[in-house]
Amino acid sequence: MAPPEDPEEPEGRPDYRVYRSRRALFERGAGHDRNALRRAAQQAPERRPGRGRLLGGRRARSARVRKPIGGWRIARWLLLAVVAWIALSAVVFLVSAQIQQGRVSDANQYLGGAGYPLAAPNNILVLGSDVRTEENAEPGAQTSGNGRSDSILLLRVGGGANSRLSIARDTIVEIPGGGRQKINAAYSIGGSALAVRTIEQYTGIDVNHVMIVSFEDFPELIDAMGGITYRGGCVVSRINGGFRNGGYTLRLRAGRTQIDGRQALALARTRTNLCNPSREGDLTRARRQQKIVAAMKRRLLSPIAFVRLPLIAWNVPKALRSDMSGPTLLGMFGALSVAGTPQAEVLGTMSGQIPENVKQAKIRRFLEG
Repeated sequence: MAPPEDPEEPEGRPDYRVYRSRRALFERGAGHDRNALRRAAQQAPERRPGRGRLLGGRRARSARVRKPIGGWRIARWLLLAVVAWIALSAVVFLVSAQIQQGRVSDANQYLGGAGYPLAAPNNILVLGSDVRTEENAEPGAQTSGNGRSDSILLLRVGGGANSRLSIARDTIVEIPGGGRQKINAAYSIGGSALAVRTIEQYTGIDVNHVMIVSFEDFPELIDAMGGITYRGGCVVSRINGGFRNGGYTLRLRAGRTQIDGRQALALARTRTNLCNPSREGDLTRARRQQKIVAAMKRRLLSPIAFVRLPLIAWNVPKALRSDMSGPTLLGMFGALSVAGTPQAEVLGTMSGQIPENVKQAKIRRFLEG
């Protein structure tokens, strides 16, 4: 049944009521002028759907634009990688040197008197021992004890100094307590201590440090470098009787040749070169050894060596014995790396007798270098 019509309500007018809602207690914008809020909303720039920008050109706060990778950022990361690689290699070198330190202690009382190798000139005596391992020894070669010094080299590096003086192993000198005989016998008689005393007495040069190259670990260092490039004449030599007698035969053509550790060791030991036997001698052998040292230095400054730097850093202290601590040894190699490669003075003659004026002239050039 329909409700009765109100007689006072105009006909055709809809029936509605107006209600007023109560404001929320913490309603945002409570108390503000509604007209002002409406005008602010109308004046706000329109936002396109799905876009991070406003039509007015202002960037939305929530929008994040990724910056392109520039050349400077790439260079910075490459520089950090290079520094980290060098730092890692330095740590590896110091750890290896710490393990090997103390292998030369008998000569300590005759050494010292110079500053850090990077800042002050140092005279370093490098001895190559001819003691062989039993599996690689030539017939009659010494396999125990000190052995004779197969090569004798004085380095002067640091503080701007850079010179070399190679002393022929057959040079006749006065050995303290051992009489007059070949200079290479000093190491066999009294080790590195007597070798230092003999060198200082014969040349008048104060030796600050000593290094003894180990033939046993020498090839490993060359191989860690990825080999070296030797520049020289033709060489054919038979070590330990050659291949036919269970030894090793070395064949190098004249010019530039890439050689590995075993070839470099055979080249350093070569006393008879079948390519030119009439002109071979102790001085020729000393010059070849100098070329090997120069080739190693060139390799250390090459990009290939940089890639292999931690491996090289680990093997360097193993290939030699020295009185120097890890930081001092690192300073010495740092001084060698920044210095040039001077022509080594060779002190010696085929007869083993050196005129005094010739000796003094070469020693003076060494100290001035």
